Amino acid sequence: MPKKKEEKSIEEALIEVGLRIAKRGEGALFVVGEAEYKPLVDQNVPPFRVIDNPKLLESLALMDGAVIINKEGVMTAYGVMIKSRRTFKNFGTRHSAAMSASLVKSNLVVIVSEEDKKIRIMKKGKMVMQIDALQKNVEDSVSAAADVLESVGAGTLGAIGTALLAPAVGLALLPGVVIFGSAYYLTKLLRRKK
Repeated sequence: MPKKKEEKSIEEALIEVGLRIAKRGEGALFVVGEAEYKPLVDQNVPPFRVIDNPKLLESLALMDGAVIINKEGVMTAYGVMIKSRRTFKNFGTRHSAAMSASLVKSNLVVIVSEEDKKIRIMKKGKMVMQIDALQKNVEDSVSAAADVLESVGAGTLGAIGTALLAPAVGLALLPGVVIFGSAYYLTKLLRRKK
């Protein structure tokens, strides 16, 4: 008998919040893990579990800077500037900060782009998933996308992932979601989940 999900995962909560932000044409950056940063605003909001308060998370994400979330799903900082170690041609400071944060340990980074209304998920310096907020019924794919990140482990996806921001080599098996990495392995995993 399949195991029933007891509560929403951190990944699922971040994707849902990210979709709402992207559909309004705004951007955000979430880092799950650790990052070197400098606060841009006073940290007056006490830490909270992001799964329990997605509206507050969304409000904090709309401020300039990134939101830092620990591995237990607790927001620890917001409105912070991530120390960037690299810049990327044709991409802004949010993507540079995301790339730098994704290189740290086992961080999972979620970027919401206001320009193209896409959510990009990065791990180990590689994009592992891209979600198009404008795709019809993309909300129906959120749970499955989060399951893929959890089941295979974003670390595995990142290790077998392709070069940064290369959608041409991605695999789209969920509406509005492109998964990057070993196509054979991921296809096998997704078929097993059906």
